[in-house]
Amino acid sequence: MLYDNLTINDRGHLTIAGHDTTELVREYGTPLMVLDEDRVRARCRTYVEALREHFPAGSLPLYASKALSFKEIYRLAATEGMGIDVVSIGEIHTAQQAGFPLERAYFHGNNKTDEDIAFAMEHGVGYFVCDNLDELDAIDAKAGRRGIRQKLLLRLTPGIDPHTHEKINTGRIDSKFGAAIETGQAEELVVRALSKQNVELLGYHCHIGSQIFDHTPFCDAAILMLQFLADMRDRHGFCAPVLNLGGGMGVPYTDTDPVIDYKANIEKIGKLVADTCKKLNIPAPAILMEPGRSLVADACTTLYTVGGTKVIPGFKNYVSVDGGMTDNPRYALYQAAYTVALANRMQDPADFCCTVAGRCCESGDLIQEDVTIPTPRRGDLLAVFTTGAYNYSMASNYNRVPRPAMVALSDGQHRLVIRRESLDDLTRNDV
Repeated sequence: MLYDNLTINDRGHLTIAGHDTTELVREYGTPLMVLDEDRVRARCRTYVEALREHFPAGSLPLYASKALSFKEIYRLAATEGMGIDVVSIGEIHTAQQAGFPLERAYFHGNNKTDEDIAFAMEHGVGYFVCDNLDELDAIDAKAGRRGIRQKLLLRLTPGIDPHTHEKINTGRIDSKFGAAIETGQAEELVVRALSKQNVELLGYHCHIGSQIFDHTPFCDAAILMLQFLADMRDRHGFCAPVLNLGGGMGVPYTDTDPVIDYKANIEKIGKLVADTCKKLNIPAPAILMEPGRSLVADACTTLYTVGGTKVIPGFKNYVSVDGGMTDNPRYALYQAAYTVALANRMQDPADFCCTVAGRCCESGDLIQEDVTIPTPRRGDLLAVFTTGAYNYSMASNYNRVPRPAMVALSDGQHRLVIRRESLDDLTRNDV
């Protein structure tokens, strides 16, 4: 099986953390997202403990909540001692409703509106990650009107290409995010920030991309960022006490993907940071990291009910399910790889090569192509693994399809954490 929390019981059914998927579906229906909460917590602890062990005091992992944002996940992050990375006032509001201490929140985004900035300040968001000069001026002005000094990191682009997918590569010079070191714009942003009366510059942030399996690109980025930190100390007298290296460590979506030892990766990055700081003669900054996908992706499986099966002789076969791009748009966006199985017939021979298609009136509504499963029958239960990141958070109501429910599994129990949308929910904002 793809992960150690997935097994097959004596009925030939897929189980997740010991729970029979057919029983979960009987109670909650489909499409259903099943989140192994204990697996998420274990991964959170890996990050918290590794950063505490291998980086200076004050180092902290921040959950990148754009990966999966709902109230219970913020409660989980709070109890595990993490900070959070938020990218909208919607995420801030959700975290606040969950009781998350917003002084441990870092507000990202390349186009924070005046309303966004005001909302975040009014609700006590601890840190802003400033993207550009215009935003810096707006943050300073709004902080001044409130009589506060807003804590700030500056988002920089180090010019690293981690060789990930084009649409999740964010560290290049021509990215829409941040100020480039190579062009001199990063230094300009630092000088402007240091001149402001109403912001407190604490350090720098970078994020080079997502779904990265090798620790080397993170080390390369760290070297560039620490060199910049040293340069700003030498040129402008500011030695940043904080460096945020972002997130991006990958997870295996198929059995051909490598398995990452996250603690070992962090240890290697930690040694590199310590050695580089010594070489540059700078005090080692507190290090922040922003795991998102690597905390939640492989903890979730989506369960669908099979509808029609279509065989087109000489071409291809299709199996349709009662979800699709409305709850998982990643294949339509960038042909994301997934592993699928028939959850109620795990021991049957896999003899049917097909494309898994969603229910939307859209030819691009596919979940995966060229997968081999037992010949499906109407009413079978199809499982798609590794759906915790950028699935529910990117879900939509296209074709007026309600978003699915989510259940969490923990300590042998299951509970609803996101209700299934109703038809009335779809028209609630119509006038």
